[in-house]
Amino acid sequence: MNADGVRDRAGSLPREPGVYQFQEGDTTLYVGKAVDLRDRVRSYADPRSARIRRMVDRADGIEIAVTDTETQALLLEANLIKRHQPRYNVRLKDDKSYPMVQLTNHDAPRIEVTRDPDESATVFGPYTSKRRVETVVKALRETYGVRGCSDHKYSGRDRPCLDYEMGLCTAPCTREIDLKSYSEDVTAVERFLEGETGILADPLRRGMDAAAQEQNFERAANLRDRLETVQAFHGEGGEAVQSVGDERAVDVLGVAIEGEAATVARLRAEDGKLVDRDRHTLEAPGSAGADADDEVDGVASVLAAFIVQYYAERELPDALLLPERHGDAEVSAWLEAAGVAVRVPGAGREAKLVDLALKNARRNVGRRDECGMLADALELESARRIEGFDVSHAQGKSAVGSDVTFVDGSAEKADYRRKKLTDQNDDYDNMHALLEWRARRAVEDRDDRPDPDLLLIDGGKGQLEAARDALAEVGWDVPAVALAKAEERVITPDREFSWPSDAPHLHLLQRVRDEAHRFAVQYHQTVRDEVKTVLDDVQGVGPETRKRLLGRFGSVENVREASLEDLRSVDGIGEKTAETIKSRL
Repeated sequence: MNADGVRDRAGSLPREPGVYQFQEGDTTLYVGKAVDLRDRVRSYADPRSARIRRMVDRADGIEIAVTDTETQALLLEANLIKRHQPRYNVRLKDDKSYPMVQLTNHDAPRIEVTRDPDESATVFGPYTSKRRVETVVKALRETYGVRGCSDHKYSGRDRPCLDYEMGLCTAPCTREIDLKSYSEDVTAVERFLEGETGILADPLRRGMDAAAQEQNFERAANLRDRLETVQAFHGEGGEAVQSVGDERAVDVLGVAIEGEAATVARLRAEDGKLVDRDRHTLEAPGSAGADADDEVDGVASVLAAFIVQYYAERELPDALLLPERHGDAEVSAWLEAAGVAVRVPGAGREAKLVDLALKNARRNVGRRDECGMLADALELESARRIEGFDVSHAQGKSAVGSDVTFVDGSAEKADYRRKKLTDQNDDYDNMHALLEWRARRAVEDRDDRPDPDLLLIDGGKGQLEAARDALAEVGWDVPAVALAKAEERVITPDREFSWPSDAPHLHLLQRVRDEAHRFAVQYHQTVRDEVKTVLDDVQGVGPETRKRLLGRFGSVENVREASLEDLRSVDGIGEKTAETIKSRL
C-alpha cells in the first residue's frame, strides 16, 4: 500500500477512538489503537521507522473497529494482538486474552463469557475482570432467563434442565417460553450490555428492597453486592481498573532486548518490601541491529506494550517505576485516570530497584537461547512453552498422569496439572488417556493456559505413538516428541536424535522430562496413600506395618487378595494379625 492509498483510506475513517489493523490478505500485519482513527491512520502515509515502512508496503488493506472510549481501544488492541500475533507488533507471548460477552447467532441465543468469540456472534467487551463479568452475566440470566447451555445440550430436549429449576433459564429448548418472548428478553440483555445500566440495576434494586422488607438480610446483602458490581460495570470502559491509593503497592519494570525478543522483569514491592518477582517474554520486531538511540525507542515500545497487555486484566499498582519513559500518550492517559504514579528514578532506593529489575531481565537471555536451539534442532517455529507428560502407577493401581509446563526453560508451576486415570497396567493406554484429556480441554476451550509450542512425552516410541493417536483423534495440532530414559534419545514421528550429552537443548528436555516424572510419582503416592485409611482400622496394623504391607503388595486391593501365608511373610505380621486383615478386608 503506497502513501496515497493510506491517505485515501484514512479520509473515509471517523474521528473517533478505536483500533485499526493493517492486513495482507487474511493476515493481520499490525494492530494499533487511536484516539482519532482518521489522524492516526493518516500518519502511516509517512512511516516513522523502517520497520513500519516495510509493514505499510506489504499491507493491502486497513480494517477498523470503533470503540466508545480510549480505554476500550487499549483493551481491544491488546486482545487482537494476543489473538492474531501480528508480525509487526510487540507481543506478550505467554499471557491470556481478555474476557468478552457473546450472544450467539441462534434462534434462541445463548449468553457466554469467552476469550475467543464466534465470528457470527454479537460480541461485547473486552473487559478487564472476568470475575466481574461472570457476576453480571449471572445477574442477567437470573433476571431475563437467557440460556447458557451449549447448542448440543439445547437440541433434542424433552424437558427443561436444572438451570430452569434454579431460575437461570426460561427453557426455550422445550418452549416453556415462546421464541418471540425469549427474543425480547435477549434484546433487553443487549440493551444493558450496550450501556443501559438501569435495565438490570432496577430489578436488582427492587429485589434487594423486597428481601430487606421480608427480613431476608443475607439475600438482600447478596443483591446489594451484585447491584454494586452492575452499577460499576460500564464504568470499566472508562476507568479500566481502580487504583489502591497511598502507594502501598509499587511495581518495578526492567527490560532486556535481544534480537527480536525482549524480556520484562517485574518486581513487586508492598509497604516498602519486595514480595514478588517474575519475568515475561515478548517479541519485539525490528529491534535487531538497532543503534543506541533505536535501543531506547525499543525499550519504550516494549514497556508500552507490556503495560497494556499485562495490566489490562490485573489490578494496577499504586506506582510504576520504569527504566525509561514509555512514550505512549494513550497509555499515559489510562494510567493517570487510574491514579497510577509513573516515575523514572535517577538516584536513591527507587533507582536501585530499577537496576535490580534490569538484572533480572538480563538473567533470562541464556535460557531463551536454549529454547531457540531446541526449536532449530526440531525445525519448530518456537520452543518457548513446553508441556511434559508422564504416567505413574503400581502394577496398574492408583494410576495417575502429570502435565508440567516450562516457559523459557523455567518451570511454570502455576500451570502444572494432574489427572487421575483409570487403573490399568498399560503405559501406552494410560498415556493415550492422559493426552486425550489434555487435548479435549484445549479444543473445547476448558483450559485457561496458552497452547504449548511442544509436547514432551516421557517414554519411547510406543508412548509417543499413543500420545499422537490421541492428539489426532481429538484434532489438537501440537508437535510432540518423546525422550527415552535409557539412551537419552529424542524420538520424533519421523526420526530419532542422539544429541551430545552436553547439548543445552537436550538438557532442557531432560529437565522437563524429569520434572514430569517427579510430579507424576508424587501424585501417585498421594493417591495411593488416600486408600491407606482402609488398613487404619485393622487391629494390630500400625503405620510401619501398613507401610511394609503396601511396599510389598503395592495397593490395598492386592493386600486383600493376598493369601494368609503371603501376609505372614511380611515382617511384623503374625498369624492372628493376618487373619484379622483377611476378615476385615
